[in-house]
Amino acid sequence: MHVTRRTVLAGIGGAVAAGTLGGTMLTAQAADPQAGIVVKIGGIPWFNALEVGIKKAAPEFKMDAWMVGPTQADAAQQVRAIEDLIARKVAVIGIVPNDSAALEPVLGRARAAGIKVLAHEGPDQKEMDWDFELTTTEGYGKAHMDLLAKEMGEEGEYIVYVGSLTVPLHNAWADAAIAYQKEKYPKMKMLGDRFGVAESLDESIKTTQDQLRANPDLKGILTFGSQGPIGAARVLDDRGKAKTIALVGGFSPGQGVKYVKSGVIRGGFIWNPMTAGEIFVQVASMLAAGKEPTDNMELTGVGPVRVYPDKKLIQAQKLESLDKENIDRLVELGL
Repeated sequence: MHVTRRTVLAGIGGAVAAGTLGGTMLTAQAADPQAGIVVKIGGIPWFNALEVGIKKAAPEFKMDAWMVGPTQADAAQQVRAIEDLIARKVAVIGIVPNDSAALEPVLGRARAAGIKVLAHEGPDQKEMDWDFELTTTEGYGKAHMDLLAKEMGEEGEYIVYVGSLTVPLHNAWADAAIAYQKEKYPKMKMLGDRFGVAESLDESIKTTQDQLRANPDLKGILTFGSQGPIGAARVLDDRGKAKTIALVGGFSPGQGVKYVKSGVIRGGFIWNPMTAGEIFVQVASMLAAGKEPTDNMELTGVGPVRVYPDKKLIQAQKLESLDKENIDRLVELGL
């Protein structure tokens, strides 16, 4: 497992500070509360950007916060990372779940130990204190389906990729998009079942190659998961299929900018993963201080948010369009 750990020492507010005076060790009265944030996979642009947000916000909110990025999008690796954070007695564990059911027991142990659990992209995660989202499930699914339908001329066959078949939010987006297609675009048809490949570049490439062979009349690919559009774009570009097959989905702008400009990726929508990293730290600082989120509170980068205590949901709405007009601005932000 690749663990990324950055301890931020802030000169103000009581981070760990130590010095010697006449042989006596002087230590600050209290260290900043600790938050370990476990994401789906380390080393890919999306979560690299999220980590930048964590590092940026840590001194501002007086948190000792860091990201843990497993080497594979694997629930077992997330479980082991959470077990390590429980042993370290952190104040808050953040989680972007690969498999909600697999994480439920270990997150239950964390909460039993008095650790607060904050989820993102995990609205149905059991054993969490709060989940924050930067778009609604239905809104995100429908936005992508409307774009796919437009690019396909509202008819023809398409396939769907998700990060994996156990990632709750990707599958909820896909459910919303597919149901919306059946209702609004009856001349379109989804082929087969969704493919759980979109967090892996290699698997997205291989699946796209296989699907082009199996379905010569394919007109669309809809992908939820940041590596899906990139892998599919490589294949469409190589095979000269970019004009006949509409590719739509969310991805890290810097990774996909050339494909948007060349028209291989027709577009998509994301929220800013740096903003998600900052919000992880901001809300973790509240939870560590024993405070609860309140309706219409301001979150960094998104403004006032809705808070639904019954659902344990903090709901923002802040999407960016991955189109030719907007993508250079997102790349300049470091995304």
